[in-house]
Amino acid sequence: MNLLFDLDGTLADPMEAIAGSMHFAFEQLGLTRLSHETVRTLIGPPLHLELPKLLGPGRADLAPEVMRLYRQHHGETGIYLYKFFEGVDRALAAVGPGNRIFVATSKPRFYADIILSHFGKAHFFEYIYGSELSGVNAKKGDLIRFAIGERSLRPEETVMIGDRKHDVLGAAENGIPTVGVLWGYGSDAELKQAGARATVDTWDALVGELKKNTA
Repeated sequence: MNLLFDLDGTLADPMEAIAGSMHFAFEQLGLTRLSHETVRTLIGPPLHLELPKLLGPGRADLAPEVMRLYRQHHGETGIYLYKFFEGVDRALAAVGPGNRIFVATSKPRFYADIILSHFGKAHFFEYIYGSELSGVNAKKGDLIRFAIGERSLRPEETVMIGDRKHDVLGAAENGIPTVGVLWGYGSDAELKQAGARATVDTWDALVGELKKNTA
């Protein structure tokens, strides 16, 4: 079985990292600090696509500069503030034997590589797939299509694991089912409405669900 793991909200909690970098960017431009709930909405979808909508009419043209400042802070400070969820190592070790495991994140691969290496998680994965800084493959469907094409993965032998509807919908575009995790930033309702095959609220439950496909 091929297992595609989302990063933000699935393997790790990025709230402190993303919030800190976003606050830095907004403060540098004299913009009102974002609320905690607003930052939550930015975790999951491609950030460069969400920023113009967040800034709204009259300020959408600031999005590229917000993105530049965000990335400046994120690369120097933010990515080191990630907090991997307790139990992730044990779960990945449990599902590793006999399976091919990948990361599939909308986050730029440049950052994902550093995060997973810095926190000692890269060795669990055959390859880390992420978007390009240019925005290429930022949409989950495009990213997954690229990954399964490059690795010659059969959709019927592949499962996506993620915490937001973007994971579910992107996987579905490629004929791949998703197991939704409830410790991230999407609700049970969001995941099921998007079409998740199942939702789980613990790592043990996730391991059990994935082993159903490999028995």
